[in-house]
Amino acid sequence: MGKSRRTVPEELLLLALDPTTGTTAQPQTLDLGLAGAQLVELSLAGRIVPEGDRIAVVLARPTGDPTLDHALELLRRRGSPVRAAHWIGGPRLGLRQTYLAHLERCGMVTAVPGQVCGVLPTTRYQASDDCTNAAIKQRLDTAIRTGVPPDPRTAALAALAHSVGLGKHLYPGNEGRSSRSRLRDLIRYDPLGGMVAHAVMDVQNGLPTQQNRSSQGSGAASGRPGTRTAGRGSGGRVSAPRVGVR
Repeated sequence: MGKSRRTVPEELLLLALDPTTGTTAQPQTLDLGLAGAQLVELSLAGRIVPEGDRIAVVLARPTGDPTLDHALELLRRRGSPVRAAHWIGGPRLGLRQTYLAHLERCGMVTAVPGQVCGVLPTTRYQASDDCTNAAIKQRLDTAIRTGVPPDPRTAALAALAHSVGLGKHLYPGNEGRSSRSRLRDLIRYDPLGGMVAHAVMDVQNGLPTQQNRSSQGSGAASGRPGTRTAGRGSGGRVSAPRVGVR
């Protein structure tokens, strides 16, 4: 795959990184978004394809990205298509920390050790190149401002950013309300990104993964993370992972 282009998971994490605090916004749901972003990137790389609400591996050849290749191998081992929500809600916690370490190795972020209350050790992360983060945000801003259909990568990134609740981080306050609404609307420009984003929101809300998605259209229209009524299926309630790394 090479590193001429940043991956969707990398861009999602960079969008979530707060330049002031050095922490990530939405830490409790970002792991889910990163798992979904891996599916989007593997699809863009031609390794997987959607089959309804399931994901099937069509090419097991490594991409050259170790984090993506690990996910691809886990999917391959399943042996049969897996539901996107099952994959996203699986027990692979810590993706946020995995990707922070990955970005540090790639030179995209710098780890800054510190202390909380002068006692507890903590680590903040600063983007190594503010222009990179600004360029990522600019792609979303352009799609929101112009209304021109974005490319699939940008549309998927917007859908995932919305699904994990980054809208208020990217476009805060009352003045950002219309931009948040338009960010949500970009979900319709990439079918796979939209499917994955809905799966992320379903896992957050504890909806049964087998649920009929006939109401997706109305969900896309309302589109706000955390506003769906949580249902209970035979498999029980699935909770969004809580990750303590800041």
